[in-house]
Amino acid sequence: MYKTITCILAVCSTLFFSPESYAQPSPRKALFIIVDGISADAIEKVETPNLDAIAEVGGYTRAYVGGGKGTYSQTPTISAVGYNSLLTGTWVNKHNVWDNRIKEPNYHYWTLFRFMEEQYPEKKTAVFSTWLDNRTKLIGESLPQTNNLRLDYAFDGFELDTIQFPHDKDAHYIHLIDEKVATEAARYIREQSPDLSWVYLEYTDDMGHRYGDGERFDESIRIMDKQIGRIWEAVQVRQKQYGEDWKVFITTDHGRSADTGKNHGGQSDRERSTWITTNALGLNRYFRGTTGIAVVPAIVDIMPTLVRHLGLTIPRDQALELDGIPLTGKLSLINPAVHKEEGKLTTTWKAIDKEGTVKVWLATTNQFEEGGKDSYSLLAEVPVSQEQAQVDISKLPKGYYKIVLEGKYNSVNRWVVE
Repeated sequence: MYKTITCILAVCSTLFFSPESYAQPSPRKALFIIVDGISADAIEKVETPNLDAIAEVGGYTRAYVGGGKGTYSQTPTISAVGYNSLLTGTWVNKHNVWDNRIKEPNYHYWTLFRFMEEQYPEKKTAVFSTWLDNRTKLIGESLPQTNNLRLDYAFDGFELDTIQFPHDKDAHYIHLIDEKVATEAARYIREQSPDLSWVYLEYTDDMGHRYGDGERFDESIRIMDKQIGRIWEAVQVRQKQYGEDWKVFITTDHGRSADTGKNHGGQSDRERSTWITTNALGLNRYFRGTTGIAVVPAIVDIMPTLVRHLGLTIPRDQALELDGIPLTGKLSLINPAVHKEEGKLTTTWKAIDKEGTVKVWLATTNQFEEGGKDSYSLLAEVPVSQEQAQVDISKLPKGYYKIVLEGKYNSVNRWVVE
């Protein structure tokens, strides 16, 4: 596996969008692919020539899922939970998908698909997936909570088709479904060129659960790489023949247990350890691991990266909630931390581009999660290069604070929950 990696996991940050103005000489397209349940160490030891070819264009990095370990944002390392973290750019304390039952998603935290359909209804969106729930529950197609969002093309739900895909104990039917999904994704991309697409492939996770670490699991990774190769070939056709600007991100939703590799869901380093492969140009120091601190990207960072590429605008009240920051372009700051003691809040961060200031905003409510808006007060403004600020909160209500550090190119946020 192509290895330009940083190996220590850390908690990542949030974005406030001041959308950059991009000239668009060619149509911009975005595709993200989730391949299920492959920890970073597993993908790195198996030959994956197609993923390597994509990484040679852009890059590869280790990444993480699971939110802030031991904090208010700690997130189960479970499939649907990870998907929704990517879709919304938030951790589970916000999007509220705690397991694969997807019981009560909080649709106030919009998915990438909703932003796309609301702002560019004329553009085409597509989903290719085994699970029907990815579209109907996570994206929330046709629900009043998502303003009756409709995608342009869906190729999914095959786990329910026991006639065409009779279920067997070895999950070979999932392999056949993945083959069908990958083939159709490649065809549709080559012929129809959707503007935003999600491809989901499941077989690797099934082999992990059944056999754990070993040759059967490794072979499922090789099979997945070939499927990715067909999709990547279709993207290259669109780029070469039609001059389209495609950004492709490939990742996984969780790692695997350290003992046998058969399980996941907890907060061990290996269950949290994931990776990102992309063809994106302009990858920043945060992605490249050259910030001078031990921090790696997270699954929540893919959504705001694609937002930048697609030229979407995130309204301020929604942008303040995002837990991801872009992996391309300029950044002001990353790695925020907040410490409360004796009526004061001390905030720290790592400055990336040292141009401009950091504004420290604070709210004492969380009305947003119920569809309302929170009132933020500006408590301080300091040079971003200062990398810390202290504010007096002795006269504020006790118990709960939402802090946003707003720089010129991005913002990050943290909560204090007492």
